Formats: sequence, structure tokens, C-alpha cells
Amino acid sequence: MILTPNMRGAGFMMASMAAFTFNDVCVKLLAGTLPLMQIVFLRGILTVGMMIGLARVMGLRRLTIPRGDRWLVAGRTGAEVASMVAFLIALINMPIANVSAVMAALPLTVTLAGAVVLNEPVGWKRLSAILVGMIGVLLIVQPGGDGFNAYSLVALIAVILITAREMFTRRFSAEVPSMAVAVITALSVCAFGGIATLVTGEWAPVEPRAGALVAIAAVFIIGGYVFSIMVMRVGEIGFVAPFRYTMLIWALVLGWLVFGDWPNAFTQAGAVIVVATGVFTLYRERRVRQGDG
Repeated sequence: MILTPNMRGAGFMMASMAAFTFNDVCVKLLAGTLPLMQIVFLRGILTVGMMIGLARVMGLRRLTIPRGDRWLVAGRTGAEVASMVAFLIALINMPIANVSAVMAALPLTVTLAGAVVLNEPVGWKRLSAILVGMIGVLLIVQPGGDGFNAYSLVALIAVILITAREMFTRRFSAEVPSMAVAVITALSVCAFGGIATLVTGEWAPVEPRAGALVAIAAVFIIGGYVFSIMVMRVGEIGFVAPFRYTMLIWALVLGWLVFGDWPNAFTQAGAVIVVATGVFTLYRERRVRQGDG
């Protein structure tokens, strides 16, 4: 069976969300054992080594980026590093399901940004869905309530930065190798973690369990990097973006199984609203493609 670009994009998105969530679980398990930037640095060393080996197997010998795309790659890399820091800070200070619930706003913000920045069509019905989804986000973050804290805002900052990352990726030319961008991203994240570790001076002994978790996280983050780049280069944003909600499912299940966390009623209600708006967006895309308006 030949998959359409939209179906390939949906598959890449679901694979990326699963990989990132399993990486998040490993990082959260490590949080009480190793300093955050040490985790980023050690994971980065393993990630870079494995990705360079994978790139060579795939025939990539040089990290060559076309001149016209270099500023886009630089912008994407900067947004990736900044969003990584914001997300990890939120992750180690909040239940994983709550963080992922805030991140569930991404399909909405990416769709809206695609319309504003890239002039991709968004009708009034989809725009209304985006606005309703933002109400869901407010229920998740719970401003003024017990669930609202600085780390909820940090998670929202991560949403904005990831949205910017996706816009940079969407504008890449076809000549940009996805693996080259993934390797550059891994190198940049690793370098940031190393510099931050030197600046803070925080370092802890790495026990066998911690070392194993770092290695597992590195494997999953590779999948997250590669698939997250590929997904923004195929299919339509409006079709592919809602499949990002599969991260919320993984986070709820793993948060409960591994950490015993379960979000409160307001967070659950907000997550349902956000997911429902994403499903509606997917439905509208199908209707439009079928010519039903």
C-alpha cells in the first residue's frame, strides 16, 4: 500500500510523540539523581555519537546545508535549544501528564502560525476551534488556582518556542538533509548542556541505573529529533498537527504507571477540550479535501 504524504506525516508525528514521551520519562526518573544540565550533556554525548554513526550508514558524510537555508537551520536550532530548556524545567517540576496537557496546545498554535506566517488557509471554523482550544489551555494551566504556578508558564513558553521551531523547519528547501539537521540539533543541545554544566559546576557520580536511563533516553531522543524534522516536511500542517495529541495519551498512561500521577478534574477537562478541537480540525481538513466545504 502506497501511503499519501499526509499519512506518512501522521505516522512520523505519532512516532515522534512516542519517542519524546519515553525520553521525558527517563529524564524525570533521573531528575533526583543527576543535575539537569548534566543529564542533557551526557545524553547529548551518546546521542551525537549514535546519530553520526547512523548518518554515515545512511550515506551522509558532511553536514552540508544550502546557503539559503543556513539561517533557517540556525533559527530552528536556537528555538530547539531554548524550548528544550524550558520544557525540561517544567517537566522536572510538574507531573508529566500536566506538562503534556499544556503541550497539547501545540497543534493549535502550529496551525495558527502556519496561517499567519506561511499563509496556509484557515477558515473561520478552524479559527473558532483554535480559540476554543485556548480556553482548554486556560483550564489546564488554571490561572489563579492551585494548579497555576511559574512552571505552567514555563511550559507555555516551551509551546511558543516549539511553534517557532516548526515554522523554521517548514520553510526548509527540499535540498536540506533531515539527518544533517538532526545531527546539528543534537550537537547544539549537547554543547549547551556541557557549557551550562561548566558554568554551574554541578556534577554528580553516575551510578549504573542512571547511566542506563541516560542511554535509553538518548535512543528515544534520536527518534524524536529525526521524526520531528521529517514530519514538518511532508503532508499538510492542518492534517498532521492533530496527531501530536497522541503524546497526551502516552503521558497520561506512563505518568500513571511510572509516577502514580493523574491530573485533576480541571486539567482533564481542559485536555478533553484541546483534543476535541484538534479532532475537529482533522475533520474539517478531510471535509475540505473532499470538497464538502
